Amino acid sequence: MLNYRSVAELVEKANKEGITISRLVLTDQAIQMETNEQDILNRMKENLDVMRQSAEKGLTPGLKSVSGLSGGDGYKAHVYAAKGDTLGGSFCAHATALAVGIQEYNAAMGKIVATPTAGSCGILPAGVITMMEQKSTSEEAAIMALITAGAIGMVIANEASVSGAQGGCQAECGSAAAMTAAALVELSGGTNEMAAHAAAIALQNLMGLVCDPVAGLVEVPCILRNGGSIAIAINSADLALADVASVIPVDEVILAMNEVGNALPESLRETSQGGLAATPTGKAIYERIFG
Repeated sequence: MLNYRSVAELVEKANKEGITISRLVLTDQAIQMETNEQDILNRMKENLDVMRQSAEKGLTPGLKSVSGLSGGDGYKAHVYAAKGDTLGGSFCAHATALAVGIQEYNAAMGKIVATPTAGSCGILPAGVITMMEQKSTSEEAAIMALITAGAIGMVIANEASVSGAQGGCQAECGSAAAMTAAALVELSGGTNEMAAHAAAIALQNLMGLVCDPVAGLVEVPCILRNGGSIAIAINSADLALADVASVIPVDEVILAMNEVGNALPESLRETSQGGLAATPTGKAIYERIFG
């Protein structure tokens, strides 16, 4: 079961044993990889530590990318969130600041964890770290939630794609939002079914999102898409925790996403030939950076 191909199957097996998806996957991975569970937990803790470091460094006021195109917006969002009078509430505002900051740190050549890609690296860490900071989530619980997120991501990778070049940004930020929504539900004490519904809701709300990096760089609009996607992940988790179900099962949503990705024209799949990259400003940025 190492290469997961069905979220429904994960839910069914976990429910049968009366455990969470993360507990099921941890045991299964240890068997399949011929290692022990603690070794896997240690590796995941290393990932969490890198996430925390990238979150901290991503909120540095003077942060700038090599191109000079991005940097500092995560800090601005952090200052705004700290005021406490935000439209979406403290949790969402803080998570948004982290998602933007981590992605800016990636653009500045900082060390990040691809979740599932570098272009979507701010979303899952922002959700999990905000749970730790604002909801007193333990490190152990956070690590287990990352395992659940990884299992969702593996199904998407196997049944569709997590590559912007293949399926558009829906495959990157969409997949990350689905992974994050499922993780947030588990951390909030929701059921395995709720986690699956949260992933489906997040993914369908980002379905069709194109990949159109300005000047071919993972900065514009990638950074702000991380900020928007974490909000969708949080909202999707809240809906699922309210017992709102996705009419279309998550595995069917994943297959539909794959069909949509295959239908996208080449210009909207990371080639920088369409979308925002093809706007007058987008072209001017390319000329300024590359001449």
